Amino acid sequence: MLDRLERWPGADRVIEAVQHTVRSLPLGAARDVLHGRWLGHPVHPLLVQVPIGTWLSATLLDMLPGVRRGPRALTFAGLVVAVPAAVTGWADWAELHRQQQRVGVVHALANSAAVTLFAGSLVARSRGRETAGKALGMAGLSLTGLGGALGGHMAYRQASGANQAEYVAHAVSSGWHRLGELAEFPLGQAARRHVDDVPVMVVRESDDVVHVLADQCSHLAGPLSQGDVADGCVRCPWHGSVFRLSDGWNLRGPATAPQPSFDTRITDGAVEARLRGTG
Repeated sequence: MLDRLERWPGADRVIEAVQHTVRSLPLGAARDVLHGRWLGHPVHPLLVQVPIGTWLSATLLDMLPGVRRGPRALTFAGLVVAVPAAVTGWADWAELHRQQQRVGVVHALANSAAVTLFAGSLVARSRGRETAGKALGMAGLSLTGLGGALGGHMAYRQASGANQAEYVAHAVSSGWHRLGELAEFPLGQAARRHVDDVPVMVVRESDDVVHVLADQCSHLAGPLSQGDVADGCVRCPWHGSVFRLSDGWNLRGPATAPQPSFDTRITDGAVEARLRGTG
């Protein structure tokens, strides 16, 4: 069912419109805060633990006789944190592949419906309608579970938010690897080569300075060698993440993880590279 959802283009026009709206918001540096660049991984999965935990706890307390204040407080706490959780989720969603976005829209709809039901539950409880409040809470928890399952599919099946360059340290053998003659690499332009089976981006800054980074962007594996090189950085052509050439540090999101970088040397006119930290 989820595989069919990934391939279904029926909502693509709506997805494009929402994506354009989210991307056009004048968030400035706050956009990187929402992505979680400061944290080293996305913020959204961290925040959603609060609504899931509080709403599950509220539902469990509803099964105990005479307990009222606890479920109300927990329901309210979940609703409060659901707002920033949704905001960070939409910020990440706007920078995903289309297949991931299709699942993400349904994930967001399920969670939005759950928020509506828990808000209704809180209102009912405040008016003394405990039975209705419990019923709405139970329905909301069911939709929270559905939304969580879809979010798990995005994270673990579709690799949304995962570091796409983490494998590099495990796929490159130790020692120096020859990339080609120095003259093969044009000044200030990116070229693509391989270290073992790992694609790397090579940028020759001068006759004695060459930078090498893993070519597949840590965000969604975009080809950095096809990106713009300027001011000592490279910009991913897919979603605009910016990495420093000297050490691979991610200066701008949506990438939350730095890019694996390589030490370089020039030996007998040839460029050689070694994964940094393995020497």
